[in-house]
Amino acid sequence: MGDIHQEGSGADFDLSQFYQIFFEEAGENLDQLEQALIDLDLGSANDEELNSIFRCAHSVKGGAATFGFSDVAELTHHMESLLDRLRRHELQPIPQMVDVLLESADAGRSLLARHQAGGEGEAVVTTDLVRRIAELAAGQVPAAAPVAPPPQAPAPAPAAAAPAAAPGGARQLEIRIGPVEQLEQADALKELFRDIPGLGTIEDLPSDRPDTRVFAVETTSTDDDLLDLFAFHVSKEQVAIAPRGAAAAAAAEAAPAADAGFGFFGDAPGAPAAAAPAPAEATRPAPVRAPAEPKPGGGSQAHLEATTIRVAVSKVDQLINLVGELVITQAMLAQTSQGLDAAANQQLLAGLADLDRNTRDLQESVMSIRMIPMSVVFSRFPRMLRDLAGKLGKKVELVTHGEATELDKGLVEKITDPLTHLVRNSCDHGIELPADRLAAGKPEHGTITLSAAHQGGSIVIEVRDDGRGMSRDRILGKARERGLDVSDQMSDADVWQLIFAPGFSTAEVVTDVSGRGVGMDVVKKNITALGGTVEIDSSEGYGMKVSVRLPLTLAIMDGMSVGVADEVYILPLSSVVESFQVGGSAVSTVAQGSQLVKVRDEYMPVVELERVFQVPRPDAGESANNIMVVVESDGSRVALLVDELLGQQQVVVKNLESNYKKVSNVSGATILGDGRVALILDTSALVRRSRH
Repeated sequence: MGDIHQEGSGADFDLSQFYQIFFEEAGENLDQLEQALIDLDLGSANDEELNSIFRCAHSVKGGAATFGFSDVAELTHHMESLLDRLRRHELQPIPQMVDVLLESADAGRSLLARHQAGGEGEAVVTTDLVRRIAELAAGQVPAAAPVAPPPQAPAPAPAAAAPAAAPGGARQLEIRIGPVEQLEQADALKELFRDIPGLGTIEDLPSDRPDTRVFAVETTSTDDDLLDLFAFHVSKEQVAIAPRGAAAAAAAEAAPAADAGFGFFGDAPGAPAAAAPAPAEATRPAPVRAPAEPKPGGGSQAHLEATTIRVAVSKVDQLINLVGELVITQAMLAQTSQGLDAAANQQLLAGLADLDRNTRDLQESVMSIRMIPMSVVFSRFPRMLRDLAGKLGKKVELVTHGEATELDKGLVEKITDPLTHLVRNSCDHGIELPADRLAAGKPEHGTITLSAAHQGGSIVIEVRDDGRGMSRDRILGKARERGLDVSDQMSDADVWQLIFAPGFSTAEVVTDVSGRGVGMDVVKKNITALGGTVEIDSSEGYGMKVSVRLPLTLAIMDGMSVGVADEVYILPLSSVVESFQVGGSAVSTVAQGSQLVKVRDEYMPVVELERVFQVPRPDAGESANNIMVVVESDGSRVALLVDELLGQQQVVVKNLESNYKKVSNVSGATILGDGRVALILDTSALVRRSRH
């Protein structure tokens, strides 16, 4: 196991400052590698796809070698060897190769996590993985043959410029590093050569420039290996590699431009090679990979830092809280200013109007920082489904919609596990085996669809499959066995809800994967804890759909203030459809005292907030309710009966449950401009109340 602190002999060059960047970028590279492997079409893999996978493994290996994480470097080096043969079309990609590379990516994550934790935890053994990779990489090539492919159509090299052969297939190279402002940094970089696999000797060579170092190296490593070695320390434009002797011959032939043979260190960097007499193909220095493929570290790191910045979530939360307090202060100033003379305080009122606009813009910008696209959640399912379908002998295709739909980071983290359980259920007990699907007249490939979309003030996430669906009779039978109170007259929606009972399952055999119903009570509990709901729709033989509806629980939101007697309530503006005045004759009373109001030939349930919250009135006389506000949630609408509309405003959502206790029909509270506390109503709960 590589030590997490790398020390060079006599070199005071601390790499620990780069650890966090390396771990994050290595994780991103492994994620990209995994996704590319899953998307790879084995029958018609193109060069760009294979090169992209190779670059991901290559970047991880280079960084791991730089920081002394030898176990990660060794594993990714073997992955790279197999991928190198694939991208050179010496081997045909097969499913076993994808499997072992995916397993290696998982092992790489575990190794990196252990290093990040300071070496704590159980060590990951990669011996078997390395053996399997080596066997696949060998293919039809004899074991004694080198992994690197032979050069294609080599041109005969002039004797004067031919690099000396090294034992064991190693190459003798000249590596120029510079120009560097501090030459001692090049001395520190010399220590990095120790991490090169297959390193032979290192020798200092005289340099024709005071700010450049030249080394003679004997190694079996590729040019890409050597370039990535320095990626965290100098830009790739400052490194040039050429065969030993070829560089000198090229420089002599291109005199007086002594550095033109390297292409980076002449008086005119980047000048066309045609400006100097072209040496024979074999005498040219090995081409340095173009810097058009920016990678973390070195010169490209500055570009990354210019476009993105990594900030701790705690700092973002603190910023959101401060903006929330600013919104409350702005509301207090706005309310206080209402009594001022507009003519005498014109400049003050104009400034307060600007403050209102700027506060709103600031709030929207800050809130967008915490928003994460659903693609972050969806991206983990292709790999999981691939492994699960292979284990179950099924053929499953995953389709996603609405990946760009954004959700608060806190909700993203909490919704991932319930969605994972739903997807596993669909694959295990929803999708049939290929033979069963063909017998039922279906394509042998089952389809699981994940979708996300905004609806009003909620986000709706659906998990659908075209599998066998659920059997109503079977669920009712299992429910009776468990002693549940059920009847044949129950609606389908009520029957489907039975699977959320603790421990309820219709599975004939308990598997180690999942069971439709096993754990579904936990799924519903977790989603309900987020203020969400779960609905199921199923058709036996055709499939099943699970809809998860979550509120967009933002710290600051737009609300409509309504008054009932002396109380003020806040309705989420995204749920408000319309408002209107109503006469007594427009409201009809039906069974059990329920009320309906007719709105444009449509009857709508009426919810009296005065009764729901038992609002006392100073005057015991007749109620003043004559305004209705129509709100929509979960696809249904109700009319809320209130006394007056007070206006629209931004409100800061305060968690009522953590500061007091959970109150039914209330999702939170806020502080008004005059310092009073107003309750924020849970429109979903009010709609559900009207149904009962």
